[in-house]
Amino acid sequence: MTSAPGNNSCFYIIVNARSGRTNAETKCTIIRSVLEAAGRDYTLEVVDDAKALHATAHRTVERARARSGVVVIAGGDGSINTVAQAVLGSGCAFGVLPQGTFNYFGRTHGIPEDLADATRALLTARVCPVQVGLLNNRIFLVNASMGLYPKLLQDREAYKQQLGRSRFVALWSALVTLWKNHRTLRVRIDENGQARDILTKTVFVGNNALQLEQVGIPLASQLEEGQLAVVTLRPVGTLTLLGLLLRGAFGKLDDADSIISFATKELTVKPRFSLSAWTKVATDGEIFWLRAPLRFAVAPEPLFLLKPVSA
Repeated sequence: MTSAPGNNSCFYIIVNARSGRTNAETKCTIIRSVLEAAGRDYTLEVVDDAKALHATAHRTVERARARSGVVVIAGGDGSINTVAQAVLGSGCAFGVLPQGTFNYFGRTHGIPEDLADATRALLTARVCPVQVGLLNNRIFLVNASMGLYPKLLQDREAYKQQLGRSRFVALWSALVTLWKNHRTLRVRIDENGQARDILTKTVFVGNNALQLEQVGIPLASQLEEGQLAVVTLRPVGTLTLLGLLLRGAFGKLDDADSIISFATKELTVKPRFSLSAWTKVATDGEIFWLRAPLRFAVAPEPLFLLKPVSA
């Protein structure tokens, strides 16, 4: 842990207009009122198009570097991931104003979900190094996955577009998705030079203690030791999948026979007998395609996060 940025450090704030339920104008009004009352220097840029966030993040990082400023994102875990990708390795400190559905990253680090409280917390926060996961050349702060889990996320997003963003909608979409038939993956896993072939519904790699604790995977402490949490799911039927969803909701996945979990610093996964070299994956809720093999690892350098002094 290091000391906080100077009181005159400028906050370069990006607001994802589509994150959360509050409209962008209200978000900006709240942020401005807190920072202006404190006499803090800042800039504020609203992004309406998710496709523009990547370019905006890189442009903002360059501006912040020139003035030893702090890059701040107001958005959900996916938006946080996009901006963190630009910040990592830049030398800039990173601030987060959680505005998503689950806000796993912010909650894990004690950042308030209330926008005004989170903005006030930036003013007295301290810089702390935070572990970052890598999936090939993409970072992840919460989790990365292939197989069934990206399908759950994809369907959840479709339901959110129809029914709105809430944790109830996320649960309902998971129930509907798990009721369908899902193919089993045959993959080769290479961990520390030891390769083995497995059949699985999904490969999930976690980098967030709160999420692991909530579902009952007892590997949260290993994250503090510089490792990642790997979870695979044996081939099971629909009723078992639904049962696992309930177990996860009550934090009881640790005693499920169909769940295999372990911690590692690095893992390589390669689909076997696949007709395509490309695999659908997800990082922090965002879905895309990567060319196999998939290499999960801890990034060689941390993200320097502004954490509340009480966290």
